[in-house]
Amino acid sequence: MLRGFYTAASGMMANQRMQETLSNNMSNANTPGYKADQGTMRAFPELLIEQMGSESIPVSRGLNVPVRGHVGSLNTGVYMQEAIPSFAQGDIRETGVGTDFALIQGTVPDESGSIFFNVQNEAGEERYTRNGNFTVDGEGFLTTNQGYYVLDDTGNPINTGGMEFDLSSNGTLAVGGQEIPLGLSYSPEAGSMVKEGNDLFQAAENGEPIENARENGAVEFNVRQNFLEQSNVDANRTMTEMMNTYRSFEMNQRVLKAYDQSMQKTVTEIGRIR
Repeated sequence: MLRGFYTAASGMMANQRMQETLSNNMSNANTPGYKADQGTMRAFPELLIEQMGSESIPVSRGLNVPVRGHVGSLNTGVYMQEAIPSFAQGDIRETGVGTDFALIQGTVPDESGSIFFNVQNEAGEERYTRNGNFTVDGEGFLTTNQGYYVLDDTGNPINTGGMEFDLSSNGTLAVGGQEIPLGLSYSPEAGSMVKEGNDLFQAAENGEPIENARENGAVEFNVRQNFLEQSNVDANRTMTEMMNTYRSFEMNQRVLKAYDQSMQKTVTEIGRIR
């Protein structure tokens, strides 16, 4: 009985984590460049049940393995293994603002690869973002809305001197007669990157290395000024998934309540039999 109790409880916790992920996606449905997280569920190892008198109870031996006295299998629960961002291209919207850049990804050599703008966080470390909703600070530097410097191709902050500049489709800024290439990076395994918040990504320590997108001839991209890439969150689908997750949570809750009532009856009623 306790196994079923713990199985239902694990289902509730997994659905709660999934609901938190979906809620975060929904709250960022209007955030430019936001990439929706996709939760993955995984079952704990199955337990094979044998008849009483067996010497051991094997774990994760598979249903096709012949075991003497084999009764059947029992799934011992489920958990949300991880949340992986989807790097599908979001819709492109015209804003008419000169500091808004939309990074449009073309053909890439890796199915899970993605291109990013290079920025510098408050600690001076290089980070990556798809949010091209930039601005110019009081010193004339191109920054994100959080005040992080946007970097050029050599890893230095870009000083535009003001709002008047042009951006070519290959990501090169024309500022006062100078051409400054935007820092653009490519990750062949974007799913391994770590979300830091404020629309920033960090390269995973054990993931694929980040490389200069311009140095990879197989990577195609286009940067458009006065446009923004929208979030790739599908609001209707996310709402449907949230309702399904809530119903699943409720079902596990009812199962848990039924187990609790059965255990209470066992203690209060069966325990009185002499």
